This record gives sequence, structure tokens and C-alpha cells, in this order.
Amino acid sequence: MPPELNLTAERLRAPRAAAIAGILFSILLITSILLLRLSVPADPLEAGAWLQTRASTVALALNLVPFAGIAFLWFIGVLRDRLGEREDRFFATVFLGSGLLFLAMLFFSAAVVGGIIIAHTADPQRLLGSATFTFARAITYEIMNIYAIKMAGVFMIVTSTLALRTGFLARWMAWLGYAVALLLLFSGRYIEAILLVFPLWVLLTSVYILIDNLRRPSPVPVITLEEKRHE
Repeated sequence: MPPELNLTAERLRAPRAAAIAGILFSILLITSILLLRLSVPADPLEAGAWLQTRASTVALALNLVPFAGIAFLWFIGVLRDRLGEREDRFFATVFLGSGLLFLAMLFFSAAVVGGIIIAHTADPQRLLGSATFTFARAITYEIMNIYAIKMAGVFMIVTSTLALRTGFLARWMAWLGYAVALLLLFSGRYIEAILLVFPLWVLLTSVYILIDNLRRPSPVPVITLEEKRHE
């Protein structure tokens, strides 16, 4: 196959791969968040009674997080591949940095909760209601509901800006991204469903990319006279 056709095939596969990765990330993270919300009270000062009854459900939710993170990394990489030379250094830095910071804080929070479960298994009586548990629970709550969600908002703003500048998403999708990102940036820590906003936006974006990719007709390869001579 000529190099031009190889390049075209790669560009056609990139949007579909980004869409599939984004959908996987959204489904896994939404499932994890819902399991946590059903098992752990929203109050960061609760004493930890869920460790005695719902620890296995929480552990299941935490085991989904690494796979969601892998899918999100794939989503970022394929989106940057789709942008190609149209992406400048400034937006590339903020886009990649905000995405990686969100992912790092997500992993850190999951690791802290996993550590709580392990510590409770080792010594159930000493952990419940202790200062160690309160600190670990509070720091996880603060990281996810303030810092991680703000990085998610920055990621959405940069993605929406790139969409307006390059046209790889519809303009209404970009403006919707701005509106939702502002909600994340200026929301308080006590909105329980705020963590679901980002994966829902990624899901919407990914479904749009997938549908847009499927609607485009496949390119018909053009064989020149010179290529026929080499056959």
C-alpha cells in the first residue's frame, strides 16, 4: 500500500480509537463512582461504619479505577494524534498537564481509600473513628471534590478551545464543554454528583466522535499510472 494510503488509514482509525477509549473510561469511572456513592456516605466526617458492611463493594470500585485511567490515557493520546500539527505547544502543555494531573489525583485518592481498607482488615477496632481514618477520609474527599475536579474543568476548557480552533468537534459541543467546565471550576465541594459530570462529558464527546467518524464515507484509493507500472 502506498504511504499516502497508510497515512489516510491511520487518520481514520484515530478518531474511532479515541471514541472507544473515551467510552470505556466513562463507563468504568461512572460505575466506580456510583459504587462508591452507594457504599460510602458523602459526609467526610463519618466514622467509617461502611468498612464493616461495604468494604468489598468499595474494593470492587477501586479495582475499576486503574483500567479507567488506562483508557483515559489512550483517549488523550489519540485525541492529540487527531489534532496533529494543528495543536500548538501552549495548548498541548495545558491539555496534557491537566489530564495527567487529574489522573494522578484520581489514582492517589483511590490508593488512600484502598489503604484504609487494608488497615481496617489488619486491625478493625483501632481504625474506626480514629484520627488516622478521619485524616485519610478527609484528604481523599478534598482531593477529588476540589483539586481533581478543577483539573478536569481545565482539561475540558482546553479541549473545547482546540475544538473551536481546529474543528475536530462541532461548535455546540465546544460551547457545551465551556459551560460544564465553568460549573466544575466554580462548584462547591458539597455537590455530591459533581464527580459524575466529567465522565459524562467525555462519554458525550466520545459518542459524538464515533458517530461522526462512522458517517464519513471511506476514501477511495486513487492509483496513478506510475503505481500501476510498479505492480
